[in-house]
Amino acid sequence: MAAATVATTLAACGGGDSGGGGGGGGSEENEASDIGITEDTIKLGAHYPLTGVAAPGYSEIPTGVEAYFDYVNANGGVNGRQIEFVYRDDAYNPTNTSQIVNQLVLEDEVFAIMSGLGTPTHNAVTDFLNSENVPDLFVSSGSRLWDDVEEKPYTFGWQPDYEIEGKIIGQYVAENFPDAKVGLFLQGDDFGEDGAAGARQYLEDQIVAEETYVPGNTDVVPQISALQAAGADLVLGFNVPSYTALSQLTALRLGYQPQWFYSNVGSDPALVGSLLARFSEGAVSDASLLDGVLTTEYIPGLDAPDNPWVQLWQQVWEESGQEGELTNYRIYGMSQAYTMVQALQSAGQNPTRDDLVAAVEQAGSEWEGPGFTPFRYSEDRHAGYSGMLVSRLQGEGSEDLTPILVTDNGDAEIEELDGEPASPPENGIPEEEPIN
Repeated sequence: MAAATVATTLAACGGGDSGGGGGGGGSEENEASDIGITEDTIKLGAHYPLTGVAAPGYSEIPTGVEAYFDYVNANGGVNGRQIEFVYRDDAYNPTNTSQIVNQLVLEDEVFAIMSGLGTPTHNAVTDFLNSENVPDLFVSSGSRLWDDVEEKPYTFGWQPDYEIEGKIIGQYVAENFPDAKVGLFLQGDDFGEDGAAGARQYLEDQIVAEETYVPGNTDVVPQISALQAAGADLVLGFNVPSYTALSQLTALRLGYQPQWFYSNVGSDPALVGSLLARFSEGAVSDASLLDGVLTTEYIPGLDAPDNPWVQLWQQVWEESGQEGELTNYRIYGMSQAYTMVQALQSAGQNPTRDDLVAAVEQAGSEWEGPGFTPFRYSEDRHAGYSGMLVSRLQGEGSEDLTPILVTDNGDAEIEELDGEPASPPENGIPEEEPIN
């Protein structure tokens, strides 16, 4: 099994001062307050598919996390502690995930797990992490599984869950395409099921077909042919990027031209464009097939280069000295890392693992960051962002089609955000007050 271990410690940069990382007591001396915390360091762990079928795009997320932690470390860390970030490759295989998360917890002795990627992979380790009382923060998946305070008190989501995304998509289609015959193209797991459940709240009478695929089976001709045969002229896709490319190429071969609406997970133009070129062996050279595709957004990305958060992430990436260009996946990782720094600051100068969980529950809903909407964190809820907007892809950019919309699970109404998204602090580092 391939593994990558990265320590982002920059020992020469402000290690002894409270520094720009801020947050927390100030008058206390730093202590080794729990597993994974020393006077000078905080160790965090994560799992990602660095190799295998899910690696394109997703393997870039930890480089973004690492870049932002390096930036914070260079400005004094959090309460004078440097963040050490250790991440390992699970190749998107739940068996591997179990093995490497055991290693991260029992051998590496991390303070917390963050950003673990994937619904089937991360679900394989939540029981273990909760039984060990290890904070399991900001899972890289929109499954509703992470919002289960009774069974998983140490686990928290981060991105909007797929059900509320489905609701926002469903309402938009019902209002703007009331006569459309809607087909669903779904990944055959919680991802597809949750997205479809949200969309069906608004589109039950418009849906004419539902087709699922099994990840790993790259032949989607039966599914796309069935949607075409059913007369679906608008297709909602809750699928990963490789299946956006596969569905587009299959539809092209079949002469099928519905209006496509892909969920946020499957709609990154740069990645899908590269997959289109690879899968078509050069017959399709870019993401032009995606022009006019509808999707959703909940954090600013490369299509908004003038956004102050994107400008901050560009600066952070350039200062990191890592190879490659800034991507939306690296922006995702930086955004999660920003939230993690807020959590560490809110937990106080010498936090325990339980302090970290309490900090997210008590302060998380008030944190301002790159996300368009507030988090839904509380002692009763561990759900992430509360909404998004609908946009249309155009070339390398996108056009916003709705205001920012917020909602919750079930029959909660969809409403416009009251207020404006936050701007980053001048130095790019949050300053949260400790909860105690």
